Order: sequence, then structure tokens, then C-alpha cells
Amino acid sequence: MTKIFQASDLRESTSAVLRGAGSSDAEARRVSDNLVYANLSGHDSHGIGMLPRYVDAVLEGGLKPNASAKVLLDVGSMLTIDGQRGYGQVVGVEAMELGIARAQQTGSCIMALSQAHHLGRIGHFAEMAVSRGLVAMHFVNVLSRPVVAPYGGADGRYGTNPCCIGIPMQGRDPFVLDFATSRVAQGKMRVAHNEGRRVEEGYLIDEFGNPTTDPGVVVVPQSNGLFGALMAFGEHKGYGMAVACELLGGALTGSGTWHRTADAKRSVINGMLVVLIDPAKLGTQQAFEQEAAAFVDWLRQSPPAPGSDKVRIAGEPEREARASREREGIAVDDSTWGEIVEAGRKVGVTVAA
Repeated sequence: MTKIFQASDLRESTSAVLRGAGSSDAEARRVSDNLVYANLSGHDSHGIGMLPRYVDAVLEGGLKPNASAKVLLDVGSMLTIDGQRGYGQVVGVEAMELGIARAQQTGSCIMALSQAHHLGRIGHFAEMAVSRGLVAMHFVNVLSRPVVAPYGGADGRYGTNPCCIGIPMQGRDPFVLDFATSRVAQGKMRVAHNEGRRVEEGYLIDEFGNPTTDPGVVVVPQSNGLFGALMAFGEHKGYGMAVACELLGGALTGSGTWHRTADAKRSVINGMLVVLIDPAKLGTQQAFEQEAAAFVDWLRQSPPAPGSDKVRIAGEPEREARASREREGIAVDDSTWGEIVEAGRKVGVTVAA
């Protein structure tokens, strides 16, 4: 069963739980706005369903409420920033604001962000950049129980390691490519498990390395106490991209890579390498604007394939989802809502059941 909520009601409930977990009013509003915006964008995996894990991480000490981004290095067009295990929705935005300002000043910025708690939907940060006319590239790693199997491997060895590219389009909506390098996001398996659904073949292997369609293998321990794993998208190509994200987002930023036995800790620590470019300072802006628009128009002239209504570009499905869910509300399954109610109870906040 599911319930339908308006975004404003979800923001209110989420903010209340975050305040109960120690966040200031401003931080609670910022994090809840970000989570609900992910739901509105059609990405329930990065929405309010993350709240119970955040509460557990705070109670364990792995997530630090009211922490701010700390600048470790500021040299020309290069920034190194420590997220100090603060909410990624806060320290990530703070870091991006610094990087955007620097790129607007110097024409480009390479920013290394380390030790941020779960950054959430990386597309949010690309949207910040493209709204200021900047190109943005993001490479992210994940320090948490490893849930993705390497190509040719039979157990989880790394995280979903997102990659995101944002490109502004003059006079039209931007291109925002945001994807996990796993076949599907871990959070989508949590949602499917809570809803009692099976998933498509090719997404998962079980705790023995065999193909399965049961999302529970990566959500809850199996009979032997072990977990299954997600598969990389695109076989060896997606796997290679995931390794690049680990090396760039984890090793190069100083945030760290995963190379130890899995544990049950609830914190999710991200490192993110960001490259920002101002086309206006590159000397190619006129050609960039004309050629980008011409290419997208060319794509859209393709006749729809059977079962498709039209050709879209990255970022368009999210914008369509926002329009629909703002109007029709956001569906939340009973299991997820029950977890949110329980998260509130842990910090002394009553959420309507």
C-alpha cells in the first residue's frame, strides 16, 4: 500500500525529525528540501526514504549535524574542501558555491571535496552549476558497505559511485546526466524491497554470486548473514567507470577508498571531484551555443521508436516528474513511511503514522 503526500507535508515531517536529531532549523530545512526535491524529481531512492539511515548515522556518530565545509587548500583555480562528515546536502552546496564563484572568476575550477556525508542526488549540484552558465563534471565514490560487484567478481567490493555531467543550453533546459555506475541505484532496490517487488534480470547477484531478481539480497542480510550485490552497468565499461570514480572521487580528493571488510555502520561518506568550466571564458561560447542547440534539435528529429513517445535528453525525465508530482503528490509506500515514523521515535519526534 502507498500513501500520497504533498511535498509541503513531507518537508514539514522530515524537518521535524532532522531537528530532533540535532540539526538547526536552517539545516533541517535545507536537508528536507533536498530530499523532497529528489522525490519530486522521480528519484525516490535519494528522497525521504534516506531519513531513517541519516538518523541512525547521527546516533552512531558517523554523521555530524551542523558541520560546515572547511577549506583546506585555496590556490588559483583549485580548491580542496573537507566536508567534516556534515550533511552532504549542506556541505556539498557550500563547496559548490565556492567552486562556482571561483570558476566565474578564473574561467575554471577543480574542486576536491572529501568526507561529506551522503551527498544525495548529484544532479542537484550540476543543476546549481548550469543555472550559472557553467559546465560541471562530478566523479563520486561511496564509503559504506560495498554493494557493487566488480566485473567478473561474485561479491560487493565498492559503492554505486555516481558520475554526473551538467551542460547549460542557451535559451533552453540544460543537459544533466546523472547516473550510478551500478546497473541501478542501491536506493531503488530499497524502494523495490519495501514495496514487495521483484526487479529486472541483470541487476543483481545473490550472496552466492548467482543471478537473482530479489532486491532484498542487497537490503537485508540473507540466511548466512551475507549480502548479494548489484551489477555494474554496461559490463566492463560501467565497471571501468566505477573504478575511475573511486580513484578520482576517493583517492585523489583524499576522502579515501574502500579496501576493508564490510561492516554494519549506517554512515555513507562521499568524496567528490568536481571540474567546472565557464564557456564564456573559453573563447568558444558562440560556437558552443549554436552547435549544442543544433545537435539536440537533430536528436529530437528522430522518429519515436516503438513504445516511445519521443526522444529525450538527460534531465528531461526529472523535469517532467517534478511537474507531475507537484500536481499529483508523492507516493510513499507503507514500509518506508513506517521506517520514517520509527526514525522519528528514536529522536523523540512523533510523525503521524
